[in-house]
Amino acid sequence: MTETVLTVDGGRTTSAAPAAGARRAPRNLAWLGLVPFFAFITLFLLIPAISVFAQALHDEDGSFGFGAMGEAFSGQNLDAFKFTLWFSTICAVVGTVVGLLLAYAAVTLRRPRWLRNLVVAFSGVAANMGGILLAFMFLALLGRQGVLTKVLTFFGLDLYLDHGFGFDTLAGLVMVYSFFNIPLMVLVTLPAIDGLKPAWREASSNLGGTTWTYWRRVGLPVLTPSLLGGFLLLFANSFSAYATASALTDSSRIVALRLGFFLGGDVAVGEDAVGYSLAAWMILLMAVSMGVYWVARRRAERWQG
Repeated sequence: MTETVLTVDGGRTTSAAPAAGARRAPRNLAWLGLVPFFAFITLFLLIPAISVFAQALHDEDGSFGFGAMGEAFSGQNLDAFKFTLWFSTICAVVGTVVGLLLAYAAVTLRRPRWLRNLVVAFSGVAANMGGILLAFMFLALLGRQGVLTKVLTFFGLDLYLDHGFGFDTLAGLVMVYSFFNIPLMVLVTLPAIDGLKPAWREASSNLGGTTWTYWRRVGLPVLTPSLLGGFLLLFANSFSAYATASALTDSSRIVALRLGFFLGGDVAVGEDAVGYSLAAWMILLMAVSMGVYWVARRRAERWQG
């Protein structure tokens, strides 16, 4: 560490230069650990996103324009966006409500103690169990030849004929997506519920407040940023999921599947720009959702800290 020596000479203060052999402070090289992360983000996120927008912002004649972006948000493509937005919102609402209740039960239940660890462990596994594996599980259980379907048919209840059930329906898709949305919400909400201090409830009771007063004035306002962030995370998760829906249905009402049709080459000549435009709109929607989620998490961290 270098030092500067101050001397006083006739009322003037002068500083002596540090010794020539003094050691300099070592440079902090911890930022080198972030190089692989930024390289990964650049190669698999930034460059593909830039390429998508570069392909999307072209008209049929190849010139720069917004014709493909407008076509991707009209007609059947617009209907697909409406259905996917509605479907993703319902998935997010179901996952938020059920996940919040499950997380609160796991936190407040004192006995048995191993139950919370079991809920957290299962949530960590189920939140990442999507795609082909999850689709196969539900097909084996509730498919037309599934085990539970056969059992219910034996007792006179046919889900497909009597109730119009199917994995390409709104109810079927929400049920499947809830398998990984609810555990994900549990993982997001648990730290926020742990941040509710018992002293706050005691203070509310001492001031004459009821349980409803505590939740309305203290509990819910504190949890709102985390709940909003969790809702947006589930919405983005449902909106962008592809493998699970692709294995269960070939419905063109889902934007991710419709995008797969375009990028798979099942389009007329010159229509590939519409597929890139669908991807561009999805990127914009996901960016807005994740941006609001990040802001909500920052506000939640103030209370958790």
